[in-house]
Amino acid sequence: MEEELKCPVCGSLFREPIILPCSHNVCLPCARTIAVQTPDNEQHLPALLQPRGSATPAASAAAPGPSLGPSLGPGPAASLDSECVAGGGVEHADKLSLHSETDSGYGSYTPSLKSPNGVRVLPLVPAPAGAAASQRGAGPAGSSLTCPQCHRSASLDQRGLRGFQRNRLLEAIVQRYQQGRAAAAAAKCQLCDRSPPEPAAALCEQCDVLYCSACQLRCHPARGPFAKHRLVPPPGAPGTPGGGDSGGKGAGGGRKLPTCAEHDLENYSMYCVSCRSPVCYQCLEDGRHGKHDVKALGAVWKQHKAQLSQALNGVSDKAKEAKEFLVQLKNLLQQIQENGLDYEACLVAQCDALVDALTRQKAKLLTKVTKEREHKLKVVWDQINHCTLKLRQSTGLMEYCLEVIKENDPSGFLQISDALIKRVQVSQEQWVKGALEPKVSAEFDLTLDSEPLLQAIHQLDFIQMKFPVSVPPVPLLQLEKCCTRNNSVTLAWRMPPLSHNPVEGYILELDDGDGGQFREVYVGKETLCTIDGLHFNSTYNARVKAFNSSGVGPYSKTVILQTSDVAWFTFDPSSAHRDIVLSNDNQTATCSSYDDRVVLGTAAFSKGVHYWELHVDRYDNHPDPAFGIARINVVKDIMLGKDDKAWAMYVDNNRSWFMHCNSHTNRTEGGVSKGATVGVLLDLNKHNLTFYINGQQQGPPAFENIEGVFMPALSLNRNVQVTLHTGLEVPQCVKQPKLPSN
Repeated sequence: MEEELKCPVCGSLFREPIILPCSHNVCLPCARTIAVQTPDNEQHLPALLQPRGSATPAASAAAPGPSLGPSLGPGPAASLDSECVAGGGVEHADKLSLHSETDSGYGSYTPSLKSPNGVRVLPLVPAPAGAAASQRGAGPAGSSLTCPQCHRSASLDQRGLRGFQRNRLLEAIVQRYQQGRAAAAAAKCQLCDRSPPEPAAALCEQCDVLYCSACQLRCHPARGPFAKHRLVPPPGAPGTPGGGDSGGKGAGGGRKLPTCAEHDLENYSMYCVSCRSPVCYQCLEDGRHGKHDVKALGAVWKQHKAQLSQALNGVSDKAKEAKEFLVQLKNLLQQIQENGLDYEACLVAQCDALVDALTRQKAKLLTKVTKEREHKLKVVWDQINHCTLKLRQSTGLMEYCLEVIKENDPSGFLQISDALIKRVQVSQEQWVKGALEPKVSAEFDLTLDSEPLLQAIHQLDFIQMKFPVSVPPVPLLQLEKCCTRNNSVTLAWRMPPLSHNPVEGYILELDDGDGGQFREVYVGKETLCTIDGLHFNSTYNARVKAFNSSGVGPYSKTVILQTSDVAWFTFDPSSAHRDIVLSNDNQTATCSSYDDRVVLGTAAFSKGVHYWELHVDRYDNHPDPAFGIARINVVKDIMLGKDDKAWAMYVDNNRSWFMHCNSHTNRTEGGVSKGATVGVLLDLNKHNLTFYINGQQQGPPAFENIEGVFMPALSLNRNVQVTLHTGLEVPQCVKQPKLPSN
C-alpha cells in the first residue's frame, strides 16, 4: 500500500495532499514546485513568492531573476499557504502561470528535474530582465498547473492552489501509516543478544514474548510443545490493531467535522452530483448549486462505498486467481527443468551410440535443446515477473481501498471515490483473457530419429512432435461472473488451466425458461455472453461446450438462472425522440417541443403480469399526455396511440380516452393534475391492459387480446413533466372503476 501513499513528484509520503481536477493527488509544496510561469506574467512572481514578513512587492521586483528557482522549493521559504502581497491587492502566492507553446502544456521547456517515481517535473523559468518594469500595473495573470501523472492542465482561480480541495482522507491514512510504521519499528526482540536488539517480527500470544526472525527460529520453533502456540505480528505492525493499516478515528471519534471551504461555519451536509463535490446548505442558498442535482451526503456516501466494495470484490477474485496461477507457473518451472534434463540425457545416449560421426551433430542438437529450454524458462520467468508486478499493484490498491472504506468521513470519501472506483475497475480489467494462462507448456515437442543410415548423420535434426488433436475439454462456468438483471442473463466461462487442445469457439445453449428443450443462443470465440429479452419471473437452464477441428467437446455443468419477478427499468434515451429531455438517472421525462413526443422504457415484455406508475410532477395549460405500451418501431413524433404500434390512454384535467390506430373509445370522467399518479397494468397472461389514476381503476380494461412483445411508452409535450416508478408489486385490491360517461 505504501506506493499508493507516495507523491508522484517527490517520491515521499504525501504532505498536505491536494486533489487536482484530474483526480490525481500531489503534495502542496510539490504543487508549487511544478508550477510554470508564463513570460507575460512574470512581473508578479517576485511579489507572490515573498514569505511572511518579507519586503514589499516593489523591493521583490528588483530581485534578480535567477533567485526565483530556489524560492519555489519545499520548505519554510516556499510556504505560501496564507501569504498575501503587501499592498498588492488579493493576488495569492500560489497563483502562477503555465508557460505553454501553442497550448501544449509544455512548450519549448526541457525537463530538468525527475522525481523518484520517474515523473517529469518542469522547472520554473527565471523572469527576463526588465519584464517587471514593462508590465507594471498589469492585472492578475491567468495561471494553470500541469498534473505530473496525466499531464492535464488545470486553471487556477483567484484563490490559486487554495482552490484545490485538500484530500483529508489520504492525509489521515498517511498519518496512520506513519504512526503504525513507527510503532512497528519500536517493537524490539526480547531475547536478542545483540545491542541494540533486532526489530520484533512476531509475538507469541501464549508466551507473551516478542521474537525477531532469528530468535523465533532458534527459541520458539513450530514443533513440540510450541506447535500449538499462535504467532501474530507485533503490536503496531501494518494490518494489526493499532498498526499502520487500521485504527483510524471516525467522524465522531474526536475528529473535527469538515467544514465547507466557502462557508467556514457550515458543515458539509449535501452532495452536488453535477459538480461531484460536497456542499453545505449555504451553498444551495447562494444559488451556485441551486439548480444542480443535489442529494443527501450520507446516501451518496453509502452508494459510492457499495460501488467501490463491489468493484474491489472483482479485483480480489482476480488476485486470488493470480496467486494460484503463480503456483502453477512455479510448478511449470520444475517440470520444464526435469523434462529438459530427461531430453538431454536421451539425446546424449543416442548420439554416443552413433560413434564419432555423431560428435559434431550431437553438439548442434544439444544446443537446440538448450535454446528451447532457455526460451521456455525465459518466457515463464517473464510471465512470473509480469504477473507478480500486477499482483503487487492490485494488492497495494486493495489495501489502500480498504483503508479508504474504513474512513467515516463522507465528504473526504466522496472527493476520491469516483476516481478510486475507476482505478479499481481498470485494475480488474487488466486481467484480460489469457493473462492467467501459461504461454508455454512444460513438454518439449522434439524427438530424434536415430535409425537413418550413416551417410545421413549430418542431416540429423529434430522432428516436431505432432500430437493428435482431440476435442476440447469441458469448459468451466465462472459462477461468480454469472448474473441476472431484469430479464437479461449474463454467463461467463473459461477453459481448464494447462489445457493443450486448441479451441476454435464455443456454443452456448439455453432452454425456454419453462423446462423445454435447449437451443443455441450464441456461437463464437468469446467467453462472456449476455442474453436479453427473456421472460420475467422465469427459471432458465444454461450450458456451454467448446469445439475445434476434431469435433465438439462435452457439455459443461448446467447453471440455473432466475430472472427478476418484477421489472426495474428507466426511460430509454437511445430510442427516445430527440425533443425528449431525460434526467434523474433517466427516470424523469420532459419535452422541449409543444408537439407530442414519444419515449419508451428500457424493458420489453412478452409474458407475465407487470405494473408501473408515472407521477405527474408538472401539469400546465391542460395538455393531453398519453400513457401505455408500444412496439419498438412506434412512430415517435405523434401522440401515443395514433398509429397501430401503440395502445394508450390519453387524459386531460377532466376525462380520459383509450386510443389505438387513432380510434378513441371509452371516455371516462376524471383527469389528472399536478401530483397525480397514473398506473399501467399489463397482464400478458390474460392479454389485457388496464389503467389507474391515483390508485383507482380508470374505466374498464382498456384493451384485450393483445399479444407480442411490448415496451412501456409515454407521449408528452413541454407542459408536462413525469417521473417513472418501477419494480412495483401488482395491485391486488383496487377501487371500483368509474362508469364511462355517455
